[in-house]
Amino acid sequence: MDKSLIVYDGECVFCQNYVRFFRLREAIGPVELLDARSGDPRVEALWRQGYDLDEGMVFAHRGRVFHGAEAVQVLASLSSRSGLFNRLNAAIFRSPAVARMLYPALKLGRRATLMARGRSLMRPRQD
Repeated sequence: MDKSLIVYDGECVFCQNYVRFFRLREAIGPVELLDARSGDPRVEALWRQGYDLDEGMVFAHRGRVFHGAEAVQVLASLSSRSGLFNRLNAAIFRSPAVARMLYPALKLGRRATLMARGRSLMRPRQD
């Protein structure tokens, strides 16, 4: 796969803005953004592989899959340093320890925002 892939919650305004402000393409080339609520078969495949998309976003890059805090840390390490958002994100999240420590707060913010907007958490399809 030539393109990297970010799977995120399209109902989460924080997640939407996070992936929108990234200048990742400048640093690594083509990146596909995939809403985890889209019904795309790759989303179901991630659930079946054990990636809980309610617990974290997924970043697939060069044959590896990163989930949650690890995904945020790798994204911060790879992203372009142009723009305030990217510099700030890299400064905060490029450390694996800091990403692991702060990621639960990001998840809590997502859940609170979803609840305030009357949106549900995601769950894999039960076939």
